Amino acid sequence: MKTPFEELGLRAWADADEVRAAYRALVKQCHPDTVQDPAQKEAAQQRMIRLNLAYEEALRLAAPRLHAPYVQELPKEEALALAQRMLAKGSTEAALRQLMRAKSRDAAWHCMYGRILMSMENYHEAHLAFREAVRREPENNAYRSLALDAALAEKKEQTLPGRAKKWLRHFGKK
Repeated sequence: MKTPFEELGLRAWADADEVRAAYRALVKQCHPDTVQDPAQKEAAQQRMIRLNLAYEEALRLAAPRLHAPYVQELPKEEALALAQRMLAKGSTEAALRQLMRAKSRDAAWHCMYGRILMSMENYHEAHLAFREAVRREPENNAYRSLALDAALAEKKEQTLPGRAKKWLRHFGKK
């Protein structure tokens, strides 16, 4: 199953402008009104449904400030410090909200984003975030180690016991 960002052909940390641009480009390519064949038209309609759902979810994830316009941006260092404190308290969602307030994103930001995602057990997205941190600072072995940890956790989650544990967590919340 694809994430909303993958459905739009984007990385998990894409901003709202990138989400909008990708959505518009994909809609132009596969809009059902451009297809004449009934079978292809049905496939295009299904694709549009997936794109619309992915677009809404990606926008929600990429731009939390759209839903809370009173939230001020913070200098990156301050947002990182607040996110670190919230994560240390075990409040992952609050940590993520604080991190998203950062005015800029560098390797340290992507590393913190990956750490938050790891604590949320979203190993795939965490791995992508750590890889971006490594891409920005290739000499940083701590980022490389965290990327490896996320990749191993993702791989472990794909085993039968890992899938069963994830399934139990998912249905235990309902």
